[in-house]
Amino acid sequence: MEETNALFETRRQKTLALRAKGVEPFGCRFDVTGSIGDVRTRFAEGNHERIAGRLTAHRDMGKSHFLDLTDSTGRIQAFVHAKEIGPEAYEIFRLLDMGDFVGVEGEAFVTKTGEPSLRVKTLTVLSKALRPLPDKWHGLADVELRYRQRYLDLLANPESKEVFKKRIAILREIRRFLEERGFLEVETPMMQTIAGGAAAQPFKTHHNALGMDLFLRIAPELYLKRLLVGGFEKVFELNRNFRNEGVSRRHNPEFTMLEAYWAYADFELMADLVEEMVTHLAEKIIGTLQIEHRDASGAVIRTIDLSRPWRRAAYRDLIEEAVPGWFSLTPEQRREKCRELHVEISPLMVDFEITQHVFEKLVEEKTFNPCFVTHCPKELVPLAKQNSANPDLVDVYELVINGQEISPGYSELNDPIVQRQRLEEQAGEEKQNIDEDFLTALEHGMPPAGGIGIGIDRLTMMLTGAESIRDVILFPHMKPKS
Repeated sequence: MEETNALFETRRQKTLALRAKGVEPFGCRFDVTGSIGDVRTRFAEGNHERIAGRLTAHRDMGKSHFLDLTDSTGRIQAFVHAKEIGPEAYEIFRLLDMGDFVGVEGEAFVTKTGEPSLRVKTLTVLSKALRPLPDKWHGLADVELRYRQRYLDLLANPESKEVFKKRIAILREIRRFLEERGFLEVETPMMQTIAGGAAAQPFKTHHNALGMDLFLRIAPELYLKRLLVGGFEKVFELNRNFRNEGVSRRHNPEFTMLEAYWAYADFELMADLVEEMVTHLAEKIIGTLQIEHRDASGAVIRTIDLSRPWRRAAYRDLIEEAVPGWFSLTPEQRREKCRELHVEISPLMVDFEITQHVFEKLVEEKTFNPCFVTHCPKELVPLAKQNSANPDLVDVYELVINGQEISPGYSELNDPIVQRQRLEEQAGEEKQNIDEDFLTALEHGMPPAGGIGIGIDRLTMMLTGAESIRDVILFPHMKPKS
């Protein structure tokens, strides 16, 4: 700590020294001839260039200095000589530190070792860094610090920056993919009077002017379905959802979802769409359908094979594969079986919840290659359409990859009478939590439709090999330091 404070004070004194020389240490506009990547791409000896970047390396050879300047597009070497820039500018140059932002102007040349470089004629201080950067050779090893101070993680760990560049590309490509197929991107309210569309604990707030409580949305589903009623036939939203629940390597209280709805489609068409979309993303952005996941040492722990066609199997069949005879057991025998299998259950769980817990532990968490789990019990999905052959089931899929649910998809329930019954069963005594406006909309007629949700954070984890959701969210929520 003392060393850190001493470095901070030394740099602060240099800041004061710059101001004493009439130099503003926190900069101004600096016009460039291009990014560092642009300059390197078109590089030719004799070109006159103006570039700006962060000082990331400095080799002091007396009166001659070789610097590395870095921006988001790359790195270039700058050569500074006392005679070239003059004594006043050289004094200013000597007040620079690693991490400072500078602008330089000069002539392109190639060193004897073949390094494209810029011979600096003028130098401008753009921003003084009062704290040193992490050592680029050792990176930022403290995992908690990487999450709390993401800017240092991005500076010190190039692989971390690459993950977020891929996330950006994934979002951009999803938009392009859906728009090419006729889907319209829409926006729905993030503050809602009733937190609907999923079973989750919401965040609550209060609107002073209206004198009413509001909830941050847990899902946009019910508003997107209103748009189907209103005549939009293909819609999607890339949205932020908020759930006031646990934090883990797979859960963050604020997360990104894609939801899309397609009039006159069903869950099978939506599964086709998702399969095509995810494989397209893998090939275009990752460059392969074989997605490697590695441990901290870099060893491959699993390879996820996204090659089509993906498996589709019924919920019941998958549970029977994992626990033969499960559905021939009585509810009490199922509880006893869970104890034998070391599957922890709560005494408050009802029978279908116990079965779902077994599915999560013995099927979902052990499924790494893509599998569409179809025809789930109706109790699990109150917004989906009942199966015509078996009214105890609903026409849905849950796409499982990498041991977790990536995407649910439904044949959407559009019968307002059945929908009301399902919502009332889900609400129990809390009838005030039923979205009456949504039911009114449904009573005006909603076309049959297919719908999907895709967890963007989990999708990015799967495609990039990240093992924690915090590795794919720029600023994950964390408990404040004590």
